[in-house]
Amino acid sequence: MTESMKGLHRTHRCTEVSNRLIGETVTVMGWVQKRRNLGGMIFIDLRDRSGILQLVFDENDCGAEGFAKAATLRSEFVVAVVGRVEARSGAVNPNLATGDIEIRAREIRILSQSETPPFPIEDGINTREELRLKYRYLDLRRPELQKNLILRSRIANLSRQFMAEEGFIEIETPMLGRSTPEGARDYLVPSRVHPGTFYALPQSPQLFKQLLMVSGYDRYFQIARCFRDEDLRADRQPDFTQMDMELSFVDEEDVMDVNERLLAYLFKEILNVEIQLPLPRMPWREAMDRFGSDKPDIRFGMELKNVSELVKDCGFGVFTGALAAGGSVRGINVPGQGKMPRKKIDALTDMAKGMGAKGLAYVCVGCGENGAHKSPFAKFMKPEEMEALIAALDGKPGDLLLFAADKDSIVFNVLGSLRLEMAERLGLLHKDDFHFLWVTEFPQFEYSEEEGRYVAMHHPFTMPMEEDIDLLESDPGAVRARAYDIVLNGNEIGGGSIRIHQDDVQEKMFRALGFTDESAHEQFGFLLEAFKYGVPPHGGLAYGLDRLAMLMAGADSIRDVIAFPKAKDASCLMTEAPGTVDAKQLAELHIRCED
Repeated sequence: MTESMKGLHRTHRCTEVSNRLIGETVTVMGWVQKRRNLGGMIFIDLRDRSGILQLVFDENDCGAEGFAKAATLRSEFVVAVVGRVEARSGAVNPNLATGDIEIRAREIRILSQSETPPFPIEDGINTREELRLKYRYLDLRRPELQKNLILRSRIANLSRQFMAEEGFIEIETPMLGRSTPEGARDYLVPSRVHPGTFYALPQSPQLFKQLLMVSGYDRYFQIARCFRDEDLRADRQPDFTQMDMELSFVDEEDVMDVNERLLAYLFKEILNVEIQLPLPRMPWREAMDRFGSDKPDIRFGMELKNVSELVKDCGFGVFTGALAAGGSVRGINVPGQGKMPRKKIDALTDMAKGMGAKGLAYVCVGCGENGAHKSPFAKFMKPEEMEALIAALDGKPGDLLLFAADKDSIVFNVLGSLRLEMAERLGLLHKDDFHFLWVTEFPQFEYSEEEGRYVAMHHPFTMPMEEDIDLLESDPGAVRARAYDIVLNGNEIGGGSIRIHQDDVQEKMFRALGFTDESAHEQFGFLLEAFKYGVPPHGGLAYGLDRLAMLMAGADSIRDVIAFPKAKDASCLMTEAPGTVDAKQLAELHIRCED
């Protein structure tokens, strides 16, 4: 039978009780983590969001009724306990913040009983994620998830404080807006009062924050909910949170400066990690050439080397064929892995094929008989060509050299991924080793084979590099953008750009993207109209708060830093969303579902 807490008020959370309070009476409330009945005494581990506190029930202190209640307690019962703080009568537990004290219970009330949970409420459990998501309200009781969400809250609160001190104004932008192209699929919301029309949930506050710059607010900031209807990954959710900002009368240096100082502030305040400023920068082209990725992990080496010139006249048709087709031949050196079993090398080859490559060439340096090199393509190479190839990758005896030959996009994807795979296997990816990098000068466009035209790599309002503006009409593929991403340990945590604010440049941009004047005004007319009334030069950046919190918490997935995340198929296993609605609701929205 449960009881009321009437007349009782919690005086302390569990870990707020310390040896400074020895001899004082306190009231604590929380969940039963564990019960140990030693006959004459009962020990209860009480848990709340702050941690665990040991309670001791002795019939001489709490009376026969209180002792009997304590004997009925089970895991996850909710209790209120009044008692005296004492030094531990038994061994001190150095692993607990309260390990040197205990509460001698005088009174106990059982506020709520609990069925046996479907999994233990403790860290390190080996429970299927689907079960954890179905009972998320129980999973959220685990200390590691509570710690993650508290850290996430601190990121948001400290960011608000920092941005306010930097002169930013926090402004909310609409959740119901207009669907616009040039992005991921929108989540659409049908309008009841405007039959046949739809709102779109925001993929980002991009257009509204630019309008705020037109409105003269100078520095805007928002922690904004955003929505994208796209396939999920470990670091992606259909609804997510951005830390969004926009600044007027700035260039790249201004935007980077305030963000570097924000990151240094967050990491110092939350993790006590010193971030050395300024952060390093790398043009997009260099990042792709050296790391095969526009979000390179610079915690380790294994950089890509372009060996196309060395092999252009060799006898290995895989290499020369790729070069003849306009591709390249590149390789990475995996130090000390030359004796990797053939079965594992074949698995790497299968991995490369899964990313579109025709195969994977390799050399085990000095791993054969009498120090010979082992390689399936050695017979096609002259000895001096093989030695030059090994030297180009700084190969030493015992190293494993991996080569990809194909068009650049496939070569980068294959070797960039293999580089990360081998670093993971070799234990080179330390979660508490934070390496930031600005990636700059992205291509303005990427060509979409599916649509048969260029599409914006970021969005249609990104300013090109000034020296490339004249190429918008003649050679759009060569145009570089004044765009920048902030990368942490191989993860893009934020991205932004300087925006277009001149009419003529914006018109050229739309034409390069295949818009007619009419279609541009149909989609973005409200923004273009606003730009007629005096628009300042402006730029901004947005962080993925979920991803930043994941990296700062050392979590493996953003689902571990989101209170109620979706599963991989974008469903909520707890609430069973999305769900069906009744015919009346559909009729009011002028929607008919076909079987």
